This record gives sequence, C-alpha cells and structure tokens, in this order.
Amino acid sequence: MRHFLFIAAFLFLSSAVYAQLGVKYDPTIQSTGNMQYWRPKGDLFVGDCMPYFRNGKYSFYWLLDSAHHASLKGLGGHQWALSTTTDLKTWKQEPVVLGIDEEWEKSICTGSIAYHKNTYYAFYATRLIDKDGKVNEQLSYATSKDGIHFDKQKPNPFYTSAPGYSKRDFRDPKVFIDEKTGEFHLFVSSWQENSTLKHAGGALVHLVSKDLKKWDLKEPVLTGQSAVPECPDYFLWKGWYYLVYGHDGDTYYVKSKSPYGPWEEPKFQAFNESWSNVLKTASFKNDRRIAASWVPSRRENKDNNSEMFGGNALFREVIQRPDGTLETKFPEEMIPAHGTPMNITFVKDSFSKTEGENTLLINAPNGIGAAHIKNVPLNARVTLEVEPLGPNTEYGFYLRSDEHADKGYKTTFSAVNQTVWLGNTDIKAVQGLDKAIKIDLIMTDGIIDMSIDGKRCIVNRTLEQKGNVLWFYAKHGAVKFKSIKVSPLLEQTR
Repeated sequence: MRHFLFIAAFLFLSSAVYAQLGVKYDPTIQSTGNMQYWRPKGDLFVGDCMPYFRNGKYSFYWLLDSAHHASLKGLGGHQWALSTTTDLKTWKQEPVVLGIDEEWEKSICTGSIAYHKNTYYAFYATRLIDKDGKVNEQLSYATSKDGIHFDKQKPNPFYTSAPGYSKRDFRDPKVFIDEKTGEFHLFVSSWQENSTLKHAGGALVHLVSKDLKKWDLKEPVLTGQSAVPECPDYFLWKGWYYLVYGHDGDTYYVKSKSPYGPWEEPKFQAFNESWSNVLKTASFKNDRRIAASWVPSRRENKDNNSEMFGGNALFREVIQRPDGTLETKFPEEMIPAHGTPMNITFVKDSFSKTEGENTLLINAPNGIGAAHIKNVPLNARVTLEVEPLGPNTEYGFYLRSDEHADKGYKTTFSAVNQTVWLGNTDIKAVQGLDKAIKIDLIMTDGIIDMSIDGKRCIVNRTLEQKGNVLWFYAKHGAVKFKSIKVSPLLEQTR
C-alpha cells in the first residue's frame, strides 16, 4: 500500500464516523450496478484493490478508507471490503471481510488471495505500534471456505520481520502457490537496510513455506528501486511471467519467460497512469484479464492540488501483444450507460470546415485552427476517429471549456513526443499518434477518462471546470476529426 506520510493524519478527521475499532460500512445501501468510477456512499472511499478470479466469479477486494489514510492516528484504519460479479455489469456487495478486531490492529493493509485444497487464503500486512512506540508492518493471514467469511490465523502476526530488511516497510504480500510442491510463495514490499546504493534499497522480499509456520528467506525477486516497490502483483499469462509493482502510487511492470527473471522492461508502461493508483489484475472468462485500481481524491477538491489516499474504483481490460508487452482499454461491459447522441453543429474558424456528417477538417499549416460544439453535457461519452493528414505539431480537444477555450481541460496528442496530456497529467511512449486512431472519452462527475485506440488509457481527477463547450484544434498541420458522437450519460446511483 502506498506509504502516505503522517501529514495525512491531520486531514478530514472530523468527517469519519467510527465504531469502536473499525469504520462502519453498510453494503446494503451500496450500488449493485456498474462499478466503473464507483465509490461507496457516505464519507467513504476505495483504496488499494486486490482483484481475484475463480469459478467464473470476479472478486474485487478493496481497502475501505474513511478519512484519506488519517484514521487511527494516521496509520490508516483500513479494512477489506468485497464486491463480486460474474459479468462485470451487476455486482453483489458483501460486508467487511477482514476487519479491525483488536486494538493493536491499526490497519488491515493491502495483500492478496489464493486458493489451495478447498481453502481461500488472504495474506495481508497489519500495521501496528510496537512496544517501543515505533510503527511496524508485520504479516498476517486468514482462511475461508467461501472467500467471504475469513478467520484470522494464529499466531497473528505470523511473520514479524526479515533480517536485513526494514521493519517499518514490510507490507503488501503477494501470494502464489506452487501446486507441484505445495509451497506458498510471498513477495513482500520492503527496503534493504544495507543496499549497495544507499538510495536504491527498494526490494521485493521472497519468502517460501510449505507449512505456513517455517518461512525460508530467498533472494529478493526485485531490488535496486528508489522507493519501496509497493503492492506487487505477479501472474503467468500466455507464456509470460509478469511482476507488477507500485512506485509512489504509479504502477510499473517487468516481464520474463522465467518465473523469477531475468526481467525485461517493456516498450512502454501501459499501467502507468498517474491518477490510476495501485493497479492489480485478475483473470476473467475467455482468457481475459481485468485490472482494478483507484482514482485518488484531490486535496480541497482543487484541480491543481495534490492527491490524497482513497477515491473511486477504476477498471481496465489488459491486452497482450505477441512480444508480451501489455496494453489497456475500457472493459466493454463497464462503459457507462448513455443516451442518444446529440445533434452536432460546429462553430468554425477560417482554418476549419465540415466534411459530411459529424466530420471536421482543420488545416492550419502556419498556426492553430479550431472549431467547437456548444451545449455539451457535463457528463457525457464522446467517441470519434482522428486522422492526421501528414505531420503536425499537436492536435486535441478542450473539454468542459468555454466559448474562448480560456478554461477547461486541454487534451493534447503529440506524435513527435509520443505523449498524450489530459489536463495536468500525461502518459508517455504512446505509439501511432501519427496515424488514424479511435478515441473513447468519458466525462463523469469529477473524473475524465480516455481510451486511445483501445491500447492506452489516461484518467484524471477533474473537479473545478464545468463548461459546456467542446473544442477541437490542430497546430501546424492538417487533421480530420471523424464520426464524432457526443452522448449524455444516463443517471446511475453510485
């Protein structure tokens, strides 16, 4: 779980309503519809996500956050909640599955699920204060027959520290089981105390056990990171092993043909969206893979302020290229329901003209050409194709803007730099921007989310701009915007 400093302890304490030990959560009042961009009712938020799939059911385990990590003196106060689905459309909300039951448990931190010999295992870290008053993170686990009702096992915690690694940073165990040997493997986020490079001690500790009592410390599966590599994920898919980890909230992965490396850096990091935190994946039907993460809240609900722990759920479908590189797109089942596309009338400048229905050509070789649409709903789905007609400096949109494009969220595509900007966040190494691409864009409440050609995604927390003008522009070149559709989103209880 992302390590937020104790500054968070002073935020929003008055808004949380607590039971004696853990925050109250009522699953019966929560939405059972589309979970894309969802957050629980009340002053509650989605934290780190731990998806799991078995027997046709996608189980979305997630950290229940009530005060942006400020609960229980800034140690988090998190508990595990659970939402399940078989079709990604309708969901069942379960009560808290792993809660704070003892006074010493200051947070039930991020972990992972495995199934072995008719038993579900939930491995997690428990954050606590030791006898010397220092914050420690130690490993715990619980078992269940149905993946919903878990019993914590003794001793709790079962593993307190690994020699040579930090006790303060020892969390987020990723479990997998070798069915041939019966061995349990854990990858644990930590920091090497005596790393060769002082500022590159981030590591994933590798622990192995057959009886869950005696644990052998193996060589770390990842080292040399400039921060603790948090919330690891690990899976085998179509002949490739993937190791996924977080760095200050952003998500990265490496790949290999062998279980523990040597690891290869991919051509681009499709999981690395700055406003998609702690992404983890699980398999789904028909050999699909669905990732889950969360969109952080912004401090004081200001567009340019920093993020805070906890926010809204976010889902991606993961696609694998032949060389093992991963891409992401919107899961088709989770695109928000929308109405009939609105009739479009362009307000054009001298560099732009219409070509047929819902098609706009902007040709501005010596400057910027632009056109706009008025009366665009605040919450809408926008789909279109963009076809660059030769070289250009950049092209894009202004979302939720005004009639002078003075405000709103500038969305920029640069084939030269291979970057895409959405407001004040960007993604890099975006290939193919010099060719025709398809755009699928969702504007909903305080979130704007975009899929680029079904290969890369970018999301941002957008709270302040609420204009109803959608601008299209191109700079130093000719660009055609085709098949433009703007459809209002239908109301959905979240």
